[in-house]
Amino acid sequence: MSILIIGASVAGIRTAQALRMQGYNDAITVVGEEVHQPYDKPPLSKEMLLPDGPNQPVPLLSSAELEALDVQMHLGTRAVALDVNERVVTTHDGTTFPFDDLVIATGVTPRTLPGADTLTGIHTLRNAEDAVALRVGLATAQDVVVIGAGFIGAEFASAARAYGTRVTIIETQQVPLTRVLGAEVGAELARLHEVNGVTVHTGVQFSHFVGDSHVSGVALEDGRVLPADLVVVGIGATPATEWLASSGLPITNGLECDASLHVRGTDRIFAAGDIARWAHGFYGSDLRIEHWTNANEHAGIIAADVMGTSVPHAQVPYVWSDQYGHRIQIVGRPGDGAVAISHGTVECGLVAVYADEAGIVTGALVVDDPRMLMKCRKAVTKRVAVTDLDLGLTPARPV
Repeated sequence: MSILIIGASVAGIRTAQALRMQGYNDAITVVGEEVHQPYDKPPLSKEMLLPDGPNQPVPLLSSAELEALDVQMHLGTRAVALDVNERVVTTHDGTTFPFDDLVIATGVTPRTLPGADTLTGIHTLRNAEDAVALRVGLATAQDVVVIGAGFIGAEFASAARAYGTRVTIIETQQVPLTRVLGAEVGAELARLHEVNGVTVHTGVQFSHFVGDSHVSGVALEDGRVLPADLVVVGIGATPATEWLASSGLPITNGLECDASLHVRGTDRIFAAGDIARWAHGFYGSDLRIEHWTNANEHAGIIAADVMGTSVPHAQVPYVWSDQYGHRIQIVGRPGDGAVAISHGTVECGLVAVYADEAGIVTGALVVDDPRMLMKCRKAVTKRVAVTDLDLGLTPARPV
């Protein structure tokens, strides 16, 4: 027997680790497009961008740990096709990799904008090369424009301010993150940018980039042109499924998977991490979640299925963001409800608890308070009624 893992990032490597931990002794082959040894992704938009941050990506495993894992690594190798019937993956150089079990963990591809590939100085942030290029650019940049006020854009804006640059964020929504966190909390997070010297333009539409060979500005649909010698496009990402177009696998905003992460309609083909749209055991619906913790969770589920052991229960989603010296943590799915309790400010321990129409806690956002986050996580997991929730906040603002 053999397992082939396509993707050498968090989901793929953690799956290999989980398999070995559960006693899988047969061959494991990992194929990864990047040339680097497997590394962690969250530091790319956090410490790697800072003036005194590390120059290299943070490894997922030490050299000794990677050797002990006993996997065949093929880095700098891009998968281009999957033949489900022949059970073989073909890579860009024509090499074929047969498999008994297959784990697809190719993640997502960042969205970009028209004209971004015709000028230098315009970036997305998804891999180590992106982070290195941005760090070099920040050393001399004077005017930085961030397109998109999601967490990637927000974290980059925070890092850019550490260089003393002028930073502007543009966002199509009237209030950033409204669809995820609601207008009240979104406005509070936008204010965190403003109190740290970042200009935020909301309710505006991108028109085009300005410049000859290097970007010099970002034009908006209202006619304004924002000066820019460095631009980051942070408008989300799409599942990296292009290479699977001829495979016949079911693809709907990611690979369609059951609760054990089998790709539906296949035999022993799994998906893990950002690319997987799976029947989430806690919510009872199909979800695709782009969180670091989700990728780690998928590893244990797949390993348990392969080894025939008890599959762990699905966990409620969790994600964090570091901005301007503050840690913003989100648990559950706030967008499934509305703000029911609000306390504090983003600079001073903001807590926002969300509940659905039945009054059941669906999620929470907590700033700089790990203990409070754990209380909220427990409430989401146990589906506690918001009226029964005692967080010890005085005063709390019911909404």
